Amino acid sequence: MGWGMKNRLARIFNQNSGKTVMLAVDHGYFQGPTTGLKQPRETITPLLPYSDCLFVTRGVLRNCVSPATNTPIFLRVSGGPSVLGELSNEDIITSMKEALRLNAAGVGISIFVGEKNEDRTISNLGKVVNEAEEYGMPVLAITAVGKEMARDARYLGLACRIAAEIGAHMVKTYYCEEDFDKVVEGCPVPIVIAGGKKIPEREALQMAYNAISKGAAGVDMGRNIFQSEAPAAMVQAVRAVVHENYTVNEAFELFNQLKGKKAVSSVVE
Repeated sequence: MGWGMKNRLARIFNQNSGKTVMLAVDHGYFQGPTTGLKQPRETITPLLPYSDCLFVTRGVLRNCVSPATNTPIFLRVSGGPSVLGELSNEDIITSMKEALRLNAAGVGISIFVGEKNEDRTISNLGKVVNEAEEYGMPVLAITAVGKEMARDARYLGLACRIAAEIGAHMVKTYYCEEDFDKVVEGCPVPIVIAGGKKIPEREALQMAYNAISKGAAGVDMGRNIFQSEAPAAMVQAVRAVVHENYTVNEAFELFNQLKGKKAVSSVVE
């Protein structure tokens, strides 16, 4: 692994905890103006100071994120279908040169193991990794789960291992209650967990705590942060779990303490 790759990864992972809190705001690439992201700039700006990394599409990055931000960017480079179509029918939609032009710290691509287009999405991951290696660009593989797929350790372990074998430098997957530690053990690269659909704040903090306790290298949460009743308070509570070893009770207490306070952005517009 070259210096450029190491440097980009070091910007994403907290140097004290060795973990990361990524903020996922790429949902519009197939869902359109989803709840909480109908006005991306207003949602994203106050959360950036508390995020180790922003996972975003190039369109929202260009139009809704201040170029003055110091938060590293992971750029989504796969897409194609909308929520109305076959979700696994993704292709590479953003070039590596574009990622470099946008000063990305990494790129992310979905794979659909067990779905109709699994072979193409996995091959696309390989193509992205080949190109990324030339420029020292980390690749995050997202193990997208189809409607009929069970989110159990057997499936998640399969998908994560395939992603790592193809060359992904990080993998984003879902947390499962049973044997998640085995999913982590079977994947030779860091795993960050997806937040998934919005659940109550305490449950989301419990999920983050459990995942970190069982070996996850961080979280890449979206809806459980930006759809929270107090997004800035929620991202800070998640940070406390990931970076400061807060218990669920301590983190939820912090959330309740912060949710009445107005977030102040450190980003210059």
